[in-house]
Amino acid sequence: MAPTSTSQTPFGRVLTAMVTPFTTDGALDLDGAQRLAVHLVDAGNDGLILNGTTGESPTTSDAEKAQLVRAVVEAVGDRAHIVAGAGTNDTRHSVELARAAEQAGAHGLLAVTPYYSKPPQEGLLRHFTAIADATDLPVMLYDIPGRSGVPIGTETIVRLAEHPRIVANKDAKGDLGRASWAIARSRLAWYSGDDMLNLPLLSVGAVGFVSVVGHLVSPELRAMLEAHLAGDVAKATEIHQKLLPVFTGMFRTQGVITSKAALALQGQPAGPLRLPLVELTAEETEQLKRDLAAGGVQL
Repeated sequence: MAPTSTSQTPFGRVLTAMVTPFTTDGALDLDGAQRLAVHLVDAGNDGLILNGTTGESPTTSDAEKAQLVRAVVEAVGDRAHIVAGAGTNDTRHSVELARAAEQAGAHGLLAVTPYYSKPPQEGLLRHFTAIADATDLPVMLYDIPGRSGVPIGTETIVRLAEHPRIVANKDAKGDLGRASWAIARSRLAWYSGDDMLNLPLLSVGAVGFVSVVGHLVSPELRAMLEAHLAGDVAKATEIHQKLLPVFTGMFRTQGVITSKAALALQGQPAGPLRLPLVELTAEETEQLKRDLAAGGVQL
Protein backbone atom coordinates (compact mmCIF):
# COMPACT_ATOMS: atom_id res chain seq x y z
CA MET A 1 0.00 0.00 0.00
CA ALA A 2 1.32 3.43 -0.96
CA PRO A 3 2.36 5.87 1.76
CA THR A 4 -0.01 8.68 2.64
CA SER A 5 -0.06 11.60 0.21
CA THR A 6 -1.84 14.90 -0.12
CA SER A 7 -2.92 16.93 -3.14
CA GLN A 8 -0.04 19.29 -2.37
CA THR A 9 2.55 16.48 -2.21
CA PRO A 10 1.05 13.53 -4.13
CA PHE A 11 4.40 11.73 -4.41
CA GLY A 12 6.12 13.03 -1.28
CA ARG A 13 8.79 15.73 -1.31
CA VAL A 14 12.24 14.18 -1.81
CA LEU A 15 12.45 11.62 -4.61
CA THR A 16 15.51 10.15 -6.28
CA ALA A 17 15.45 9.16 -9.95
CA MET A 18 17.01 5.78 -9.23
CA VAL A 19 19.59 4.06 -11.40
CA THR A 20 18.84 0.53 -12.54
CA PRO A 21 21.52 -1.80 -11.16
CA PHE A 22 22.94 -4.42 -13.51
CA THR A 23 25.09 -7.45 -12.83
CA THR A 24 28.65 -7.63 -14.16
CA ASP A 25 27.36 -9.37 -17.30
CA GLY A 26 24.82 -6.60 -17.91
CA ALA A 27 21.66 -8.36 -16.71
CA LEU A 28 19.06 -6.75 -14.48
CA ASP A 29 20.15 -6.95 -10.82
CA LEU A 30 16.89 -7.18 -8.89
CA ASP A 31 18.57 -7.95 -5.57
CA GLY A 32 20.82 -4.94 -6.03
CA ALA A 33 17.83 -2.78 -6.95
CA GLN A 34 16.07 -3.77 -3.74
CA ARG A 35 19.14 -3.05 -1.63
CA LEU A 36 19.67 0.31 -3.31
CA ALA A 37 16.02 1.23 -2.85
CA VAL A 38 16.22 0.43 0.87
CA HIS A 39 19.41 2.49 1.16
CA LEU A 40 17.79 5.50 -0.55
CA VAL A 41 14.62 5.37 1.53
CA ASP A 42 16.66 5.00 4.72
CA ALA A 43 18.60 8.10 3.60
CA GLY A 44 15.45 10.23 3.54
CA ASN A 45 13.68 9.67 0.23
CA ASP A 46 9.92 9.39 0.46
CA GLY A 47 9.67 8.48 -3.21
CA LEU A 48 11.65 6.80 -5.96
CA ILE A 49 11.37 7.21 -9.71
CA LEU A 50 12.02 3.96 -11.60
CA ASN A 51 12.55 3.44 -15.31
CA GLY A 52 13.33 7.07 -16.02
CA THR A 53 16.28 8.48 -17.91
CA THR A 54 18.56 7.87 -14.93
CA GLY A 55 17.20 4.32 -14.85
CA GLU A 56 18.44 3.77 -18.41
CA SER A 57 14.89 3.29 -19.66
CA PRO A 58 15.90 3.56 -23.35
CA THR A 59 17.90 0.34 -23.02
CA THR A 60 15.75 -1.78 -20.68
CA SER A 61 13.03 -4.04 -22.02
CA ASP A 62 9.36 -3.77 -21.14
CA ALA A 63 9.68 -7.00 -19.14
CA GLU A 64 12.69 -5.67 -17.22
CA LYS A 65 10.80 -2.46 -16.42
CA ALA A 66 7.91 -4.41 -14.91
CA GLN A 67 10.25 -6.72 -12.98
CA LEU A 68 12.07 -3.73 -11.51
CA VAL A 69 8.84 -2.10 -10.34
CA ARG A 70 7.66 -5.32 -8.68
CA ALA A 71 10.97 -5.82 -6.90
CA VAL A 72 11.22 -2.27 -5.57
CA VAL A 73 7.58 -2.15 -4.50
CA GLU A 74 8.18 -5.38 -2.59
CA ALA A 75 11.24 -3.88 -0.89
CA VAL A 76 10.05 -0.37 0.04
CA GLY A 77 6.54 0.11 -1.33
CA ASP A 78 5.09 0.47 2.15
CA ARG A 79 7.53 3.31 2.97
CA ALA A 80 7.93 5.26 -0.27
CA HIS A 81 5.98 6.36 -3.32
CA ILE A 82 7.11 4.23 -6.27
CA VAL A 83 6.65 6.14 -9.50
CA ALA A 84 7.29 4.32 -12.77
CA GLY A 85 8.43 5.97 -15.95
CA ALA A 86 6.01 5.16 -18.75
CA GLY A 87 6.71 7.87 -21.31
CA THR A 88 8.08 7.23 -24.79
CA ASN A 89 7.63 8.96 -28.13
CA ASP A 90 5.02 6.36 -29.08
CA THR A 91 1.68 7.00 -27.38
CA ARG A 92 0.44 3.45 -27.87
CA HIS A 93 3.61 2.00 -26.34
CA SER A 94 3.41 4.50 -23.46
CA VAL A 95 -0.14 3.36 -22.70
CA GLU A 96 1.07 -0.26 -22.63
CA LEU A 97 3.90 0.66 -20.24
CA ALA A 98 1.50 2.58 -18.01
CA ARG A 99 -0.82 -0.41 -17.70
CA ALA A 100 2.09 -2.76 -17.06
CA ALA A 101 3.41 -0.45 -14.32
CA GLU A 102 0.00 -0.39 -12.66
CA GLN A 103 -0.19 -4.19 -12.77
CA ALA A 104 3.32 -4.38 -11.27
CA GLY A 105 2.21 -2.32 -8.28
CA ALA A 106 3.48 1.20 -9.05
CA HIS A 107 1.89 4.02 -7.09
CA GLY A 108 2.16 6.57 -9.88
CA LEU A 109 3.45 7.27 -13.37
CA LEU A 110 6.06 9.63 -14.81
CA ALA A 111 5.32 10.64 -18.40
CA VAL A 112 8.07 12.45 -20.29
CA THR A 113 7.43 14.71 -23.25
CA PRO A 114 7.63 12.63 -26.46
CA TYR A 115 11.19 12.98 -27.72
CA TYR A 116 12.63 13.18 -31.24
CA SER A 117 9.21 13.37 -32.93
CA LYS A 118 8.71 17.06 -32.02
CA PRO A 119 4.90 16.95 -31.87
CA PRO A 120 2.85 20.16 -31.70
CA GLN A 121 1.13 21.15 -28.46
CA GLU A 122 -2.11 19.43 -29.50
CA GLY A 123 -0.14 16.22 -29.92
CA LEU A 124 1.31 16.63 -26.42
CA LEU A 125 -2.17 17.22 -25.02
CA ARG A 126 -3.56 14.06 -26.60
CA HIS A 127 -0.46 11.99 -25.71
CA PHE A 128 -0.51 12.83 -22.00
CA THR A 129 -4.28 12.51 -21.84
CA ALA A 130 -4.11 9.01 -23.34
CA ILE A 131 -1.59 7.94 -20.70
CA ALA A 132 -3.67 9.44 -17.89
CA ASP A 133 -6.80 7.74 -19.24
CA ALA A 134 -5.11 4.33 -19.41
CA THR A 135 -4.90 3.59 -15.66
CA ASP A 136 -6.19 4.71 -12.28
CA LEU A 137 -2.71 5.92 -11.24
CA PRO A 138 -1.79 9.57 -10.64
CA VAL A 139 0.50 11.03 -13.29
CA MET A 140 3.51 13.32 -13.07
CA LEU A 141 4.33 15.11 -16.32
CA TYR A 142 8.02 15.49 -17.16
CA ASP A 143 8.93 18.65 -19.04
CA ILE A 144 12.53 18.49 -20.30
CA PRO A 145 12.89 20.25 -23.66
CA GLY A 146 16.67 19.84 -23.61
CA ARG A 147 16.14 16.11 -24.17
CA SER A 148 12.75 16.03 -25.86
CA GLY A 149 13.19 18.98 -28.19
CA VAL A 150 9.73 20.35 -27.35
CA PRO A 151 8.63 22.20 -24.20
CA ILE A 152 5.19 21.69 -22.73
CA GLY A 153 3.61 25.10 -23.19
CA THR A 154 2.04 26.84 -20.21
CA GLU A 155 -1.40 26.75 -21.82
CA THR A 156 -0.99 23.02 -22.44
CA ILE A 157 0.01 22.47 -18.79
CA VAL A 158 -3.06 24.39 -17.64
CA ARG A 159 -5.32 22.27 -19.86
CA LEU A 160 -3.68 19.01 -18.76
CA ALA A 161 -4.11 19.98 -15.11
CA GLU A 162 -7.87 19.70 -15.62
CA HIS A 163 -7.47 15.92 -15.91
CA PRO A 164 -8.24 14.36 -12.51
CA ARG A 165 -5.22 12.04 -12.63
CA ILE A 166 -2.63 14.52 -13.89
CA VAL A 167 -1.50 15.88 -10.54
CA ALA A 168 2.14 16.94 -10.82
CA ASN A 169 4.93 18.17 -13.07
CA LYS A 170 8.65 17.46 -13.00
CA ASP A 171 10.23 20.67 -14.24
CA ALA A 172 13.55 20.47 -16.08
CA LYS A 173 12.81 23.43 -18.34
CA GLY A 174 15.22 25.77 -16.57
CA ASP A 175 12.89 28.77 -16.83
CA LEU A 176 11.77 30.18 -13.47
CA GLY A 177 9.46 32.70 -15.12
CA ARG A 178 7.49 30.10 -17.04
CA ALA A 179 7.49 27.86 -13.98
CA SER A 180 6.03 30.67 -11.87
CA TRP A 181 3.15 31.22 -14.26
CA ALA A 182 2.47 27.51 -14.75
CA ILE A 183 2.45 26.82 -11.00
CA ALA A 184 0.12 29.73 -10.34
CA ARG A 185 -2.31 28.87 -13.11
CA SER A 186 -2.32 25.06 -13.06
CA ARG A 187 -2.06 24.36 -9.31
CA LEU A 188 -0.17 21.18 -10.12
CA ALA A 189 2.25 19.85 -7.52
CA TRP A 190 5.57 21.09 -8.89
CA TYR A 191 8.79 19.10 -8.53
CA SER A 192 12.23 20.38 -9.46
CA GLY A 193 13.85 18.16 -12.07
CA ASP A 194 17.06 20.17 -12.17
CA ASP A 195 19.19 19.80 -9.04
CA MET A 196 20.93 23.15 -9.45
CA LEU A 197 17.50 24.83 -9.37
CA ASN A 198 16.02 22.88 -6.44
CA LEU A 199 16.07 25.83 -4.05
CA PRO A 200 15.08 28.52 -6.59
CA LEU A 201 12.08 26.45 -7.69
CA LEU A 202 10.94 26.09 -4.08
CA SER A 203 10.87 29.88 -3.90
CA VAL A 204 8.31 30.10 -6.72
CA GLY A 205 6.05 27.32 -5.46
CA ALA A 206 7.62 23.90 -6.02
CA VAL A 207 6.83 21.29 -3.36
CA GLY A 208 9.84 19.01 -3.72
CA PHE A 209 12.51 17.45 -5.89
CA VAL A 210 13.04 14.60 -8.31
CA SER A 211 16.78 14.41 -7.91
CA VAL A 212 19.80 12.69 -9.41
CA VAL A 213 22.19 13.82 -6.67
CA GLY A 214 19.73 12.30 -4.20
CA HIS A 215 21.69 9.09 -4.72
CA LEU A 216 24.37 10.74 -2.56
CA VAL A 217 22.95 13.68 -0.59
CA SER A 218 19.31 12.95 0.20
CA PRO A 219 19.67 14.00 3.87
CA GLU A 220 21.05 17.37 2.80
CA LEU A 221 18.28 17.85 0.23
CA ARG A 222 15.67 17.14 2.88
CA ALA A 223 17.37 19.50 5.34
CA MET A 224 17.39 22.25 2.70
CA LEU A 225 13.73 21.72 1.93
CA GLU A 226 12.74 21.67 5.59
CA ALA A 227 14.72 24.84 6.25
CA HIS A 228 12.89 26.54 3.39
CA LEU A 229 9.50 25.36 4.65
CA ALA A 230 10.37 26.66 8.12
CA GLY A 231 11.23 30.08 6.70
CA ASP A 232 14.95 29.77 7.43
CA VAL A 233 16.17 31.22 4.16
CA ALA A 234 19.76 31.59 5.37
CA LYS A 235 20.00 27.92 6.33
CA ALA A 236 18.45 26.75 3.06
CA THR A 237 20.87 28.94 1.11
CA GLU A 238 23.82 27.66 3.12
CA ILE A 239 22.96 24.05 2.27
CA HIS A 240 22.38 24.92 -1.38
CA GLN A 241 25.79 26.56 -1.62
CA LYS A 242 27.49 23.67 0.14
CA LEU A 243 26.04 21.32 -2.47
CA LEU A 244 27.11 23.36 -5.51
CA PRO A 245 30.22 21.22 -6.16
CA VAL A 246 28.03 18.11 -6.07
CA PHE A 247 25.52 19.58 -8.51
CA THR A 248 28.35 20.58 -10.83
CA GLY A 249 30.33 17.38 -10.56
CA MET A 250 27.42 15.03 -11.09
CA PHE A 251 26.52 16.69 -14.38
CA ARG A 252 29.95 17.12 -15.96
CA THR A 253 28.75 14.24 -18.11
CA GLN A 254 25.54 12.22 -18.30
CA GLY A 255 23.98 11.83 -14.85
CA VAL A 256 23.51 8.06 -15.06
CA ILE A 257 27.23 7.64 -15.67
CA THR A 258 28.29 9.71 -12.67
CA SER A 259 25.59 8.27 -10.42
CA LYS A 260 26.68 4.70 -11.05
CA ALA A 261 30.34 5.65 -10.62
CA ALA A 262 29.67 7.41 -7.33
CA LEU A 263 27.50 4.58 -6.00
CA ALA A 264 30.22 2.07 -6.88
CA LEU A 265 32.76 4.19 -4.99
CA GLN A 266 30.46 3.97 -1.96
CA GLY A 267 30.00 0.22 -2.31
CA GLN A 268 26.34 0.50 -3.28
CA PRO A 269 24.69 -1.60 -6.01
CA ALA A 270 25.07 -0.05 -9.45
CA GLY A 271 26.91 -2.21 -11.94
CA PRO A 272 27.84 -1.42 -15.53
CA LEU A 273 26.08 0.78 -18.05
CA ARG A 274 24.40 -0.27 -21.25
CA LEU A 275 25.63 1.22 -24.50
CA PRO A 276 25.57 3.88 -25.79
CA LEU A 277 26.46 5.03 -22.25
CA VAL A 278 30.05 4.34 -21.17
CA GLU A 279 31.95 4.35 -17.89
CA LEU A 280 33.95 7.32 -16.67
CA THR A 281 37.61 7.43 -17.56
CA ALA A 282 40.18 7.29 -14.76
CA GLU A 283 40.69 11.04 -15.10
CA GLU A 284 36.95 11.72 -14.97
CA THR A 285 36.62 9.51 -11.90
CA GLU A 286 39.30 11.49 -10.08
CA GLN A 287 37.52 14.73 -10.99
CA LEU A 288 34.24 13.31 -9.67
CA LYS A 289 35.95 12.37 -6.41
CA ARG A 290 37.25 15.93 -6.04
CA ASP A 291 33.84 17.44 -6.78
CA LEU A 292 32.05 15.21 -4.31
CA ALA A 293 34.66 15.76 -1.60
CA ALA A 294 34.27 19.51 -2.04
CA GLY A 295 30.55 19.08 -1.39
CA GLY A 296 31.12 16.98 1.72
CA VAL A 297 30.23 13.58 0.25
CA GLN A 298 32.00 10.66 1.91
CA LEU A 299 33.28 7.98 -0.47
